[in-house]
Amino acid sequence: MDYEEKLAAILEEGTEETASRWLSEIEGEFGRAPLILKRMGERPEVLLSHLLYKNSVFETSHLDPKCIELISLAVGAALKCRHCVEYHIQAARTKGASRDEILEAILIAGLASNASVLADAYRVMDDEAPADACLSCDLQGSNGGPEPHRPGQE
Repeated sequence: MDYEEKLAAILEEGTEETASRWLSEIEGEFGRAPLILKRMGERPEVLLSHLLYKNSVFETSHLDPKCIELISLAVGAALKCRHCVEYHIQAARTKGASRDEILEAILIAGLASNASVLADAYRVMDDEAPADACLSCDLQGSNGGPEPHRPGQE
């Protein structure tokens, strides 16, 4: 069913009925619907617009469904969203992901999360350092003495 047909079906069935049916279909496929979708379902227009957007991204993707779920799992792990991790592990398994693939996605999430923490902290540190400070000396604890090292002075 193309996008226009989906919109026409929503208009014909009604937003509340379509939202309820889509939640039931998700529960049927994955055994449960994520809490965020259930809460969005309290405002059917919000749920439908979210799922239309999500489905459009996935349906036009050049990535296979298993890869999409592994990426979603990694993002959920990096954001420290336990419920996202649980849901996307289950969804990845449904799409054929092995235990090793799931573990690799989690490890990659850890690398990205760690890099994000370091990059942000280092930027803050650099923003607070005097313009003429030598980061290497600063890290070694020798900056700020009577004769601070200045870049370009050897």
